[in-house]
Amino acid sequence: MTESSKRLAGKSAVITGGAGGMGRAMCLLFAAEGARVAVLDVQAAQGRDVAAEIGSAGGEAFFIEADVSQSAQVERAVAETLGRFGRIDILCNHAGTLLVQSLIETTEDDWDRLMAVNVKSMFLMTRAVLPGMIAAGGGVIVNTSSISGMTAAPMESAYCTTKGAVLQLTRAIAVEYRDKNIRCNALCPAFVRTAHGLREIAALNALGWDASEQGIARLQGRICEPEEVARAALFLASDDACFVNGASLVVDNTWTAAS
Repeated sequence: MTESSKRLAGKSAVITGGAGGMGRAMCLLFAAEGARVAVLDVQAAQGRDVAAEIGSAGGEAFFIEADVSQSAQVERAVAETLGRFGRIDILCNHAGTLLVQSLIETTEDDWDRLMAVNVKSMFLMTRAVLPGMIAAGGGVIVNTSSISGMTAAPMESAYCTTKGAVLQLTRAIAVEYRDKNIRCNALCPAFVRTAHGLREIAALNALGWDASEQGIARLQGRICEPEEVARAALFLASDDACFVNGASLVVDNTWTAAS
């Protein structure tokens, strides 16, 4: 593959939650496809490792330590990225967390934290990058939701609420900015082999919900690998998806189709 034939050649991408799991896989794949990548995360050591790995492979990346639920840190990170790359063509709002516990045990602080990390962060990042994208003539936003935004499970009322909000935010951004040549789509993975996903599986099993290997096999055939979600994100971020806007791409091997 020549440099010019890579799907993201000449593009600059910001990926939040890029230090591990699916975010890391997105960073590595986007860089391999020609993008310059800004890796944003609160996990500094892991984030620097991702940027270094991209550099060792011949790509261009740098790491910014940022809590993207905090507006001042978002503004600083976007300004630093623009200072380094000159433009932001792609934003992947991947940063997120989970909560597995009953609704009645969920505190107001639990709720507020989950909404801040999973939803507010996407609002702040999108608001910060949109002016530059519009001035440059367009851009692409990919938001990580979940099949939990489409279906519900016990012990995940707050988490499901945040992921449903991500889907509606995605649609609203797409509709509002379509005529500015901005595309915004969502990814909806099922169980993925990440630290986040494995923690969720363990917590659900401990509370009596069948997320065993057999249970996962029944729902989605097998556990999904981070690289498989990254390839779906690459499709949405690339010109291959030039007429896909306001959509939710389910990456779950029939879980929701059979629900």
